[in-house]
Amino acid sequence: MQMAKAVQFDAQLRRELKMYGCTAAELRESVEDSITFKCAGPAMLVAGIMSDAQEMLAFGGDSDETREQVRQMLNQAKWILSTYVMKGE
Repeated sequence: MQMAKAVQFDAQLRRELKMYGCTAAELRESVEDSITFKCAGPAMLVAGIMSDAQEMLAFGGDSDETREQVRQMLNQAKWILSTYVMKGE
């Protein structure tokens, strides 16, 4: 039973790394340490992430690496929205 839980945990971590570029715990820590999050709130942090993603596409969107980073940034933005903005709805 312990082995199955360890395998499931490992699979979850791999999924998070592929989806966000970091674990959900690391993403939460990064968000909550952010000056933008602390001063302007999660919605403004999401706007900044989306703006950065837009700029990356405009100026470097031809590479697979850039597209993957943008995909992960958009997933991070969705996670922030669902975790901090939409939670009270």
